[in-house]
Amino acid sequence: MKIEMNPNEMVIKANDSSQVLNGSSIKGKLILTNQRLYFKASDNGKRHNDVEIMPDDIKEVMLFNNRILFSTGLNIVTDDGIENKFLVKNRNDWSEMIVRMC
Repeated sequence: MKIEMNPNEMVIKANDSSQVLNGSSIKGKLILTNQRLYFKASDNGKRHNDVEIMPDDIKEVMLFNNRILFSTGLNIVTDDGIENKFLVKNRNDWSEMIVRMC
């Protein structure tokens, strides 16, 4: 799984993740670079658009529980009100790193 990198872009953190979309979960990889947050969907035979979020577009970073006992939810709200929900391990680390970029 590769993403196209911009000039001078470096990966800071990357983990397997899932995007929560319309009640279903899409597996992929969440990638934080020094320029953006990117979700690359796994090739599972279904077409899914990758998600790119620029730091200037982030309005809020919120945590949520995807089930009663599982605290892996990370919700990135953009300036246009779109909620991008991801399930990722170490969500607190992710949240802190993303907030520092903004």
